[in-house]
Amino acid sequence: MHISLRGLAARHPAAAPDSVPALQPVSLDITASEQVAVIGPSGAGKTTLLHALACALRPAAGGLTLDGVDPWTLPVSKLQQLRGRLFLAPQTPPLPPRQRVITAVLAGRLPRQSLLASLRSLIYPTGIAQAESALTRFDLAHKLWDRVDRLSGGERQRVGLARALLSSASLWLVDEPLSSLDPSRAKLAIETLTAAAREAGATLVCTLHQVDVATRFPRVLGLRDGRLHFDLPGAEVSAERLRELYAQHEHELLGGPAAAGDTPPPPPQAPVMYCR
Repeated sequence: MHISLRGLAARHPAAAPDSVPALQPVSLDITASEQVAVIGPSGAGKTTLLHALACALRPAAGGLTLDGVDPWTLPVSKLQQLRGRLFLAPQTPPLPPRQRVITAVLAGRLPRQSLLASLRSLIYPTGIAQAESALTRFDLAHKLWDRVDRLSGGERQRVGLARALLSSASLWLVDEPLSSLDPSRAKLAIETLTAAAREAGATLVCTLHQVDVATRFPRVLGLRDGRLHFDLPGAEVSAERLRELYAQHEHELLGGPAAAGDTPPPPPQAPVMYCR
């Protein structure tokens, strides 16, 4: 999927209408099948950018087109169809605690399934082999029939990523996929994610805290204070540019994934549903 931003600005849905947008006017193009990492200190506008690309936030200014189409000019039915071609993986996946892992992974197929097929799969999952294959790539096949509330935070995060492999989306938007993973699992997760996106021919836009991982991407966007600080090939992102990007936030630049082991599961929360 080709992405084009022309002076796009966006604000958090809970923000006041007259507040300063979290994402200041940004103009750029991302070609179909490209893989792009987005980095920057906390509050830079990274997550807001992903949600704007996911058509979850209406632009406060400027415009966005996906494959040449402005989503916000479409009738509701067409906008829903377009959203079915997008896959958004939040940093904390919205997984109901009592749900089985297999059901959570198979949810990646929902946009292209009928209501009847979706309800049937809740009673007895169809596509068991596909779900197991996706989990195997993230070293989670042994958790296929476990309940979500029995997983660690890192395992939940990898289950959320495994959903992408079963989706038919042509744009993958992934928010901080390594935040709960130790270095070895983080390496496996990012290699699996980028390889699967290439296999699917999907465009991948991924926000990352780990700059050493981000700079291995073909292209890196640096955001600061809601503005595009740089747009460079990963190999050209120098230490000096990173120091400028993370000025007064050096602790984030020096930080990285957890030192050892997946993080423990977060306290139970009401599930959040993301609808097309």
